[in-house]
Amino acid sequence: MDMQTSFLDRLFESGLLIDTGIDGLYGRSGQFEDVIAAFERLIDTFGGADGAEAMRFPPGMNRAFFEKSGYMKSFPQLAGTVHSFCGSELDHVSLLQCMEVGEDWTKGQEATDIVLTPAACYPLYPTVAKRGNLPNTGGLFDLQSYCFRHEPSKDPARQQLFRMREYVCMGTELHVTDFRQRWMDRGVEMMKAVGLDVTIDVANDPFFGRAGKMLANNQRDQNLKFELLIPITSAANPTACMSFNYHQDAFGTKWGLNLEDGSVAHTACVGFGLERIALALFHYHGLDVKQWPASVRKALWG
Repeated sequence: MDMQTSFLDRLFESGLLIDTGIDGLYGRSGQFEDVIAAFERLIDTFGGADGAEAMRFPPGMNRAFFEKSGYMKSFPQLAGTVHSFCGSELDHVSLLQCMEVGEDWTKGQEATDIVLTPAACYPLYPTVAKRGNLPNTGGLFDLQSYCFRHEPSKDPARQQLFRMREYVCMGTELHVTDFRQRWMDRGVEMMKAVGLDVTIDVANDPFFGRAGKMLANNQRDQNLKFELLIPITSAANPTACMSFNYHQDAFGTKWGLNLEDGSVAHTACVGFGLERIALALFHYHGLDVKQWPASVRKALWG
């Protein structure tokens, strides 16, 4: 925790991150954003020739799609919903009185049809399903979005609102597992180019409750999730900066994603935690980008 707080303090003092008074909710400086933009260009260099269809969704998604996704079964502790005032003038007066005396003014708020996006790929599946069958060659999609997860922390690498870049592949089992392996290899190569030491290890999602332990064990046993780990605030517990996920036919079945031959599509995705990668770069190479090794600057800025 001390290492986390000390790194966070240094990021605040340097102006790279801007304190908002809420743990895990930070502003970013122009320099911080420049590093993320440069790394995204590096992602494009590695993945651009694959011909993915780019889509950009806002950080909020259709609540009905969110409910159908099953996210609340697995991760209720991380979800964020959007509520708004929907009352009368009298209710408004009451709301203002609550605020004036420091009482909870939010209890009259009602849930809207928007939920905060938990992962960049969540709005994609219903969107592609609406189009009808995928070609037998499958589909490849390039996504980037702010995402929300409710886990306040002093660890600057565990933010509540953060950006995720993703490639999602849909097709046969062989097609999507080849895609995942290709990106595991690329991930190591990319991080080497920017001077970061990494390991890749089998992983699991933070499933909720007792039943969640069983889901996590199954996920590990079947090698469905791998993470690319970089020590940022702890050598003992390195931070997952990329993840490589094989969903089998779970999303294909849930959303009705089929190939032209009628078979259910399998899906896999690779995710980049953009803030985490930027933080790893600042941790390894220092807070002044001008002092970074020439090889790293060349990989990022040419």
